[in-house]
Amino acid sequence: MKKTLCRAAVALAVVAALATAAGCATPAAGSVGSVGSVGSVGSADRVRVEAHAVAVRAVSHAQARAKTAAACNPNAASLAPDGAPQVTAGSFMAKIRARGYLIAGVDQSTYHFGYLNPLDGKIEGFDIDMIRAVAKAIFGNPDKVEYKAISDAQRIPDILNRSVDIVAHTMTITCARLTQVDFSSVYFEAHQRILVLNNSKVDSLAGLAGQKVCVTQGSDSGSTLRLPTGQRQPIVVSVPFWTDCLVLLQQDQVTAISTDDSILDGLHAQDPFTKVVGPALSDQPYGLAISNKHPDFVRFVNAVLAQERSDGAWRASYAHWIGAPVPPPVAQYTS
Repeated sequence: MKKTLCRAAVALAVVAALATAAGCATPAAGSVGSVGSVGSVGSADRVRVEAHAVAVRAVSHAQARAKTAAACNPNAASLAPDGAPQVTAGSFMAKIRARGYLIAGVDQSTYHFGYLNPLDGKIEGFDIDMIRAVAKAIFGNPDKVEYKAISDAQRIPDILNRSVDIVAHTMTITCARLTQVDFSSVYFEAHQRILVLNNSKVDSLAGLAGQKVCVTQGSDSGSTLRLPTGQRQPIVVSVPFWTDCLVLLQQDQVTAISTDDSILDGLHAQDPFTKVVGPALSDQPYGLAISNKHPDFVRFVNAVLAQERSDGAWRASYAHWIGAPVPPPVAQYTS
């Protein structure tokens, strides 16, 4: 592994230098700030310095990902920030700034986190506040965001096909997902539970044996709904959105909905004839999902979240959307 990483670093440096020398690559137009401290060196030296910096960052990120895969801990699987959030030349943030807006994949049907306000037609919620903080750090203006409403099943595909720069969508950090995308540090801690109608006698997972339980396509909720071998298992019904689950519950087509308590609380707020029951079935640490091709953006976002935790913005958002403020999750990093 070490030899492979070293060869990758050398290859990156050589390719970058040759491409620029041949006129196939030029410095990013409209870039902001500077990369490293290159002083007044010549263009050839500058290319070597920047190519080396890119190679070092790539190797460092590959090593971190290898370490994460070997001993996965979703709560400590992100990259540490490099100080305060800064938009440096040649960075992914500089490309976003040059475009003029951040593209964020979000939910528009999860009350309190990401939902379309029918009164003003704007998407708002706790997740949206996190995105607005990232936009403000890039542009100095939190409104410089293009929101793309997506389903749970679209979250990872839209990152991989570069349809979005970042996803804020009550998305749990899991070991399986970490093999496909990167995440920010944990910005919210949820727990999977069960939602039923008020007149239901179900009070735990055991009460759902042989019963239909609604989850969304692309969520990890269904995998938790397992009873001991030999018992009848819950029948998992998958739909695109959590509001679809609520309709099925109201129509008695399913016995329960199971997902994160943060989402269930929003569904209960929309239908007071429901209740959240039972103990937590699993922990659900939320992260902002980002392409693993942009480790600089991961570190930048983590710097933004660090500011949100320290300056009181996280607590204020939590109090506004969710309830009595609690301490934000303590950030943990892999490197």
